Amino acid sequence: MLPSTAAIRRDILQNWKVVVVDDEPDSLEVAVRILRHYGADVHTATNGKEGIESVHNLRPKLVISDLSMPEMDGWGMLQELKQDRSTLDIPIIALTAHAMVGDRERAIMAGFHNYLTKPLTPATFMKDLLVLLMDIPAFAQELTV
Repeated sequence: MLPSTAAIRRDILQNWKVVVVDDEPDSLEVAVRILRHYGADVHTATNGKEGIESVHNLRPKLVISDLSMPEMDGWGMLQELKQDRSTLDIPIIALTAHAMVGDRERAIMAGFHNYLTKPLTPATFMKDLLVLLMDIPAFAQELTV
């Protein structure tokens, strides 16, 4: 069980490159500010095509992506990244404001590592994200809260 957000080490994501892909400025800002607060080197994109370019250029440790975006949605971005051997193993967490019954399972079956719902809130985002990251064996070993 994770401690309260206040007890999470400020450097828990130190040296983590994270790409956040979202066309909604408020969600993007919340994610960026919180991830940076915990030490992550955060890069952003506003659609799936930009997200793919960022992932190829930066080789992040983690991608957090909205599902519904213009030009290319999160589903299309996921499909392209999972078909590329060089990006296949990068964990991608889905974000959506339109959470419906079965969406989490659908996202995981498609290849997302897990799923977060919007709106993102400063009070719970990091704790919720850490719970998901602890389910990824390679991350669970290095994340000490």
